[in-house]
Amino acid sequence: MIDRYLALAAQLRALPPSCGPVRLVAVDGHAGSGKTTFAGRLAAELGGAPVVHLDDLATHAEPFGWVDRLRTQVLEPLAGGVEARHEVYDWTLGRFAGERRLIPAAGVVLVEGVGAGRRAVRPWLARLIWMELPAPEARARGELRDGPELAEFWAGWAAAEQEHFRADPSRGRADLLVDGRTGSILPTS
Repeated sequence: MIDRYLALAAQLRALPPSCGPVRLVAVDGHAGSGKTTFAGRLAAELGGAPVVHLDDLATHAEPFGWVDRLRTQVLEPLAGGVEARHEVYDWTLGRFAGERRLIPAAGVVLVEGVGAGRRAVRPWLARLIWMELPAPEARARGELRDGPELAEFWAGWAAAEQEHFRADPSRGRADLLVDGRTGSILPTS
């Protein structure tokens, strides 16, 4: 698996910049499909590439209402070649509580989360990676990870996610498919 990440990191570094000096790479897929784990491993292979977690920009009220925050707080600064600072949503308090996360204008920056490859973000992307795992299996993994106290949240989330991908599908636009179970790169055809 290490060789896989090493080869992918080299490919990403070789891409032309897509967002100012940055090669912006999205890691999209269903909640529970392995996006955060994959992005973390890839970021490490890229020498500590910054990762924007869309869970930091989403809210309870608007799980997919983060596009403007991503654009103004992350994409536009990076496109200008300067570091970005974005607000972080506190899921326990249910509000943005003042924490800000720094995202340097590195050679490669990863954006991971459900909807990372959505229509509004694609013009900024050098690559779109999709974590291939069926929605029911991904949900079961997420529910196991989060525990029974979040079962009600998951029920609402599953409906919102399904509606999002119905209205703005990104899997078919992916440059690369990654098996959510094994981390293996899959053929895109």
